[in-house]
Amino acid sequence: MNADWLHENPLLPWLTRRQRIVVAWGAVVVLIVLGYSVLYNYGMRTLEGETHSIFRSFQTVVETMTTTGYGADSPWDTPMMNVFVAFMQLTGVFIGFATLRVLVIPLFERAPLDLSDRLTAKDDHVVVAEYRQDTEVLLDELRRLGVDYVLIESEVEEAKRLSDDGYQAIHGDPTDDGTLDRAGIDDASTLVTDAGDDNVDVVLTALRHNDALEVVALTDSPAHEEALRDVGADRVVSPHALIGRRLGQKANAWADPPQPDDAALGDVRIREVLVRRTSPLAGTRIADTAIADHPDLTLLAAWLDGDLRLPPDPAERVTPNAVLLVAGPRAAIDDVQSHAAGVRPPLRHSNVVVAGMGTGGRAAVDALSDEVDVTTIDVEEKRGVDVVGDVRDAEPFETADVEEASGLVVTVDDDSSALLAIAIVRTLTDDIDVLARVNDADKPPSAFDAGADYVLSIQRVSARLLAREIRDEDVLTPAAQLRLVRVPADEFAGQRLRDVQPGPEAGYVFVGVQRADSVVTDGTTEIEAADRLVVAGTDATVREFERELA
Repeated sequence: MNADWLHENPLLPWLTRRQRIVVAWGAVVVLIVLGYSVLYNYGMRTLEGETHSIFRSFQTVVETMTTTGYGADSPWDTPMMNVFVAFMQLTGVFIGFATLRVLVIPLFERAPLDLSDRLTAKDDHVVVAEYRQDTEVLLDELRRLGVDYVLIESEVEEAKRLSDDGYQAIHGDPTDDGTLDRAGIDDASTLVTDAGDDNVDVVLTALRHNDALEVVALTDSPAHEEALRDVGADRVVSPHALIGRRLGQKANAWADPPQPDDAALGDVRIREVLVRRTSPLAGTRIADTAIADHPDLTLLAAWLDGDLRLPPDPAERVTPNAVLLVAGPRAAIDDVQSHAAGVRPPLRHSNVVVAGMGTGGRAAVDALSDEVDVTTIDVEEKRGVDVVGDVRDAEPFETADVEEASGLVVTVDDDSSALLAIAIVRTLTDDIDVLARVNDADKPPSAFDAGADYVLSIQRVSARLLAREIRDEDVLTPAAQLRLVRVPADEFAGQRLRDVQPGPEAGYVFVGVQRADSVVTDGTTEIEAADRLVVAGTDATVREFERELA
């Protein structure tokens, strides 16, 4: 058994390196004291001619090593025992100083000399090379999903703060070989890099250590995407562009999402229903919504604050910017969509204003339907900008005829400016859908209070997006994630559709019963042996369900 084997297969792997050092140090001290006690007891009997219990020997050894006294047995007559006692005294002094250095001083400083000492044993983990959004939001999301990670943080104080708070973080330069070694890059399965202009350097350096790495790179510069793929990035993610695209897609209201080939269900439709801030559904438990009680509708999934729940837990509450994925007859979905719209009827957008023409704004414009007239606003005059002006003033919105528009998409970089823009537009018109992007994870409630109908936080959604990317899951397109299959229903014959619905932990839901050429979604329908069940879920959950039936 060599040192390399011990490093790769540590004892007590759930403990950090520092905790393992503390345990090992304590074990060594105990073994020394017990060994001395046995030797002292033997020496007293054979050299000094005195017989007493091993417990008295233990007490004398402890008194000697801690310098609290020389023991009730002193003085000793033989030179050997005097030398042995002196040796114990010196050992005690050494152990005392070493304990201060190894345990006490780092404990009071709350920062070890090397933060990697606090890392638990790693294997098949994710190395995050910098993260320029809110780091704790991402790390909390990884922890929630059970993803093991090491974060490399270049700012020493931030790294210490994260490590002190219990996160698996180290300080260092992610382009440095030594830093990547401390992060365990050789044993990692995935590299996530959000290091800006250093992304290419990080990818190349990491792949030299481990060419089997799955590499996910974050960038907001379209010019960098092709270069990152060329040097080895498997996936290049632009959170601002994806969120902008999502806002543009939400502005295409009242349209059924694109259906996969196997989702042709006759009169049954699948649609994303947006819950506005004024909706009676906002804040309601899913089990208490009109959808849950509707005989002809099935709630397939819920997109709650950037997190897809398929199927949703009935105990969860509907957030003001939730998107509910509903299956059922068109007329029934239309009624629920009107109910979810709140005090204003749902709008069929034909004229949309986009404020902020950065990466997110351009993605929002590209996602809008060709039938939608788009007017763009930006503080700088550049290609694709119709109105030049500051969104903190009413003038550019008036020039863009926002009072005549049906929708406004706000994708400016500063949260204060975004909130002010929303409030200004609300003073100009209340008959408009306002969809906004904010940066801070705590800002969506303020945006709703200012008058927004739909809000995404770049910090929170980026963290969830990245966590899902690591697990090869999509997070921003619920309808695109959906897979529909038809399976024989004979195993459920004689039972009602609502009674055989699986729980939230299943990851799939029964849309309805296909009978002849129609699909019945009424939960009271009794399933017949000749029917076929229409099942909705992700690829993984549907495959698992099919295996269970086989």
